[in-house]
Amino acid sequence: MKLEYWVVEHKLASVFRIAKGAYEMRRALILRLIDEGITGLGEAAEIQYYPVKIESMIHVLESRREALEKITITTPESFYRTIYPWFGDHPFLLSALDCAAYDIYGKKQNTSLRHLWAPSGYIEPKYTSYTIGLDQLEIMSEKIRSLPWPIYKIKLGTPDDGRIIEAIRNCTSKPIRVDVNEGWTPAEALQNCRIMEQYRIEFVEQPLRREEKKAMKQLFNTSPVPLIADESCQGFSDVATCTGRFHGINIKLMKCGGITPALQMIKQAKKLGMKIMLGCMTESSIGISAAAQLIPLVDYVDLDGAMLLARDIASGVRFEYGSPVYPDLPGLGVELIQ
Repeated sequence: MKLEYWVVEHKLASVFRIAKGAYEMRRALILRLIDEGITGLGEAAEIQYYPVKIESMIHVLESRREALEKITITTPESFYRTIYPWFGDHPFLLSALDCAAYDIYGKKQNTSLRHLWAPSGYIEPKYTSYTIGLDQLEIMSEKIRSLPWPIYKIKLGTPDDGRIIEAIRNCTSKPIRVDVNEGWTPAEALQNCRIMEQYRIEFVEQPLRREEKKAMKQLFNTSPVPLIADESCQGFSDVATCTGRFHGINIKLMKCGGITPALQMIKQAKKLGMKIMLGCMTESSIGISAAAQLIPLVDYVDLDGAMLLARDIASGVRFEYGSPVYPDLPGLGVELIQ
């Protein structure tokens, strides 16, 4: 097998603000594996509020290049088991490698990945939400008016959250979800959840900091709206600990380490009776198309990352009025845009 990689800068279409900061650009490491003449693509983003740096990913990747290039991919699962001891402490990089392996495997089988777990070919329609970042109320409202969409996800985590959600609800009758990114304190969370119920919010994502486990359990027992874990659910071992604190979990491939562990998390969450949300980072259609293969297995979809970019570097799964449109290609269905 041959390994290639390069760094890209994803310029965002507009400044993206959340409770953790404001961002105009994301760097990403793009991976290409070539196995028996078949190419697989993967992506690892650099996210400022995660301890992830492109340079450290490249250093680790180069330290294992020789061993990595000796592997022939037979199944993604066996490939993952082989490389996990090398890259398990670097889930973003692990995810890029795992997704590239799945891309190769799907091409070897001449099938799209989603048909491996939805063999009938039927995929129940599920709409992705579109995210509105924190901004002036007029700007947030104008984004909704200018982009009709079936579901919106609103970033919150400010002292003005009640006023924000009132203004957004006055702009649309469509379903609204909110993502607080750990931005509320235990003292204000219940009152804010009651405000969310008043404005018919579908669920609240990560209201409290990950460390606030006791307060999260209390909020779970009193909140009038469902609660979804994001920062509190990084990987497989976190799924069980979210029971009794959250009604569901948000799975992101980069966060958990790829498609292989995501499938394990989905199985565990269903066993525990938890709802499953499929999320993303700000990433290109390479990462989005990998995650979109799992849509048949989940309850909620939030895969708008590529739509937030000024320019995508690849074509793949796209969304028309929230509904996924899959290319007629095997594997991830991704092609680089020259």
